[in-house]
Amino acid sequence: MSILNSTFNTPYHTAPFSKIKNEDYLPAFLKAIEKARAEIDAITANIEAPNFENTIAALDFSGEELDRLSSLFFNLNSAETNDQIQKIAQEVSPLLSEFGNDITLNEDLFKRVKTIYKQKASLDLTVEEQTLLDKKYKSFSRNGANLSEDKKTRLRAIDKELSKLKLKFGENVLAETNNFEMHLTNEADLSGLPDGAKEAAQQLAESKGKKGWLITLDYPSYIPFMTYADNRELRKKLAISAGAKAFKGNDLDNQDNVLQIVRLRHERANLLGYQTHAHFVLEERMAKTPETVETFLNELLDKAKPAAIREFNNLQEFAKDLDGIDQLQKWDGSYYSEKLKQKLFSLDDEQLKPYFKLENVIDGAFTIAERLYDLKFEEINNIDKYHDDVLTYKVTDTKGNLVSIFYADFFPRAGKRNGAWMTVYKPQYIKHDVNDRPHISIVCNFTKPTKSKPSLLTFNEVTTLFHEFGHALHGMLANTTYPSLSGTSVFWDFVELPSQVLENWCYEKEALELFATHYNTGEMIPMELIEKIKASATFHEGMQTLRQISFGLLDMSWHGQDPSSITSVKNHEKQAFEHTKLYPDVAENCMSTAFSHIFQGGYSSGYYSYKWAEVLDADAFEYFLEEGVFNKEVAKKFKDHVLSQGGIEDPMILYKRFRGKEPQPDALLKRAGLIAK
Repeated sequence: MSILNSTFNTPYHTAPFSKIKNEDYLPAFLKAIEKARAEIDAITANIEAPNFENTIAALDFSGEELDRLSSLFFNLNSAETNDQIQKIAQEVSPLLSEFGNDITLNEDLFKRVKTIYKQKASLDLTVEEQTLLDKKYKSFSRNGANLSEDKKTRLRAIDKELSKLKLKFGENVLAETNNFEMHLTNEADLSGLPDGAKEAAQQLAESKGKKGWLITLDYPSYIPFMTYADNRELRKKLAISAGAKAFKGNDLDNQDNVLQIVRLRHERANLLGYQTHAHFVLEERMAKTPETVETFLNELLDKAKPAAIREFNNLQEFAKDLDGIDQLQKWDGSYYSEKLKQKLFSLDDEQLKPYFKLENVIDGAFTIAERLYDLKFEEINNIDKYHDDVLTYKVTDTKGNLVSIFYADFFPRAGKRNGAWMTVYKPQYIKHDVNDRPHISIVCNFTKPTKSKPSLLTFNEVTTLFHEFGHALHGMLANTTYPSLSGTSVFWDFVELPSQVLENWCYEKEALELFATHYNTGEMIPMELIEKIKASATFHEGMQTLRQISFGLLDMSWHGQDPSSITSVKNHEKQAFEHTKLYPDVAENCMSTAFSHIFQGGYSSGYYSYKWAEVLDADAFEYFLEEGVFNKEVAKKFKDHVLSQGGIEDPMILYKRFRGKEPQPDALLKRAGLIAK
């Protein structure tokens, strides 16, 4: 039997990465699917009358081995992939899709679930049990259990095709990212670039046997160049290359994949009786309907657009005065914004970076979690890693009980997709009276250490680390009975609350003093810099808000209508961006073909949730500000009513239990400087 098909005989039952060979995966998946199928068969073959324990709970705990294997494999496919793993993913995804359909379209199983669901008013169920029963019933009814046989067959075909298309979309984006290099041999071309960024570019060139400097589309390379490089033509080249990912008409082009994905999603929603994919998705979100989302985004747009236009015009004037630029282009935005920020606040990332050594920021996040939630983090080296860069920690409470195992993976590499995310290797649940603790991971793409400097983070990278760590805390502090309701298994427009609320501590003096010390001198970050960070927090907030709204509206334009008449991805996108556009369009660029959040990840019809959760997080943090940012009582409420509760209840009920009232958007608008404080 493969090591992947047995209980891991390792410390804390962690994944034995070093002992797994790529060729182990496919046989292990086949075996795990067979085992999970047998567990489903045992439920349907049970001669006892259906009840909550023998059907609903049994169903939630079934397929544990398969779920664990899937988490492990697909996490690696995002963080440490290669051609072989991608090929296996293409083989495995349709199998998993087919097996998922075998469950939701299993009539005998659905009959048992339906029987219990019809009796729910007379059953003495806990709130969590009621939620699980509702969720299980909906997982059948929303995925075709009530369809006729011919429609079930079509649903299976759609799901199989979608699983392949989403993978292909992601593979193309990763390949396009890895394929681009800008090789510079004239040092004058790096004018304006900070020393650390130049050194990193030189080391990257050296690692590939080249002289000079290499700039790539990985964020730690791309962002500093776009922000600081004086050479406008090179910024243009880099920006156009980034915006043209999977939009070149070559083998890695995603235009057809986008059109196929949205059409299949729409057809699937129609099959299930929904008007659009957005109607289907949003039924299980706090927002409930596409109309609510569009109203929410458009109301924010009304508030943000005047500020965004004002900011853009100011920036354009600034660029004209400074360098005679008549028309600001997309490759000018970061460059002149940074220069204007320096002028207005005497603040730039290069001033701040020495105070944000990665190790210190990690320790700061840990100390804040300890102060708020009584957690202890201890780095351990007795568990396996999938790459040498990965850091591993044991998380305990004040009594020494295990809370979680935590993996942290911070630097870019060829096998890792861009961006930052939190994920789960094993969820928390309670079985046979044992509270089985979770294994949580965060993955980022930060600037690597160079020969002369440690990894020094930009302030934006600091907030990214805190954001993902906020998600991680949601996973670590989970305390529910059933795995499908645990941790971040919540409504998608609620999941960003724990992550976004933690970002607020990055702006607070009491928190910064815990970790923002100079990497060379150990000097505490000066008070004037903290004041500048706070003062600049709303710099270009109108433009940033407009940008986020534009992504949300693009998402809804793909998923909130019948896409069958859309023939040009680019033209459709231009139309969707019409009311949020500030910069001139770039003909060679298209965002949709690399919009992994909605075409590969889980954000289809859900990108609005970042702004939705900002309303929640601003309102929640206002409570901390009122009582003190390290107030134990408020932190305990947040832990007890939000972080530990997973998806056991409607999120608005959980939020009101924490806050005592519904969230008010005014806190966000004030924080963003869009209305007076």
